Amino acid sequence: MALLRPGATPDAELLIEAGGYYLRPPIMYDFKPWAELRGESRAFLKPWEPLWPSDDLTRTGFRRRLRRYSKDRKEGRSLSFLLFRARSNEILGGLTLSNIRRGVSQTATLGYWMGERHAGKGHMSSAVAMILPFCFDVLNLHRIEAACLPTNMPSIRLLENAGFHREGYARNYLLINGTWQDHLLFACLAEDHASRPEKVAPSVEGILKEFL
Repeated sequence: MALLRPGATPDAELLIEAGGYYLRPPIMYDFKPWAELRGESRAFLKPWEPLWPSDDLTRTGFRRRLRRYSKDRKEGRSLSFLLFRARSNEILGGLTLSNIRRGVSQTATLGYWMGERHAGKGHMSSAVAMILPFCFDVLNLHRIEAACLPTNMPSIRLLENAGFHREGYARNYLLINGTWQDHLLFACLAEDHASRPEKVAPSVEGILKEFL
């Protein structure tokens, strides 16, 4: 298996691959297909995401995004990935591990998005199944948290099917689409994941030392 896909740079030397998909950090080479997918999916994504900056789909905005990702990665605070179909190297969506806490917590927060034309086809379920063993077996985290709007039934089903447990209801939890909105809170523990009968065993190459 090649460590880097076409157009990749050392910044993307982390590859998680399984079941016909792979995850890697975004690079400048990804700008055009990323912007096209996000742009055509704007109305689909808008109800579930924070307001987009006015220049979000520009090359300048993407470069600023990559600088922020790089800073957070070097400080061990978050890891951002794009999800690709391995056969075609097509971008399908994205996934982020943010708010990484060590010490007595060993916790991270999972977030994700899917391009509209790829939604409802099981792609993100596969991505979450890939990222959980990476979190628990490689990063040695103990708890992965996630939150979603109470009306987002596809996301609720995705989390529950992935082994997350509903733990609470947070009022005005996140500023989504310009409005403070309530969220359902979910978590998956290392022992929850270990007890699942069928688990994905992804191939992981190029781990970053900041997260070990």
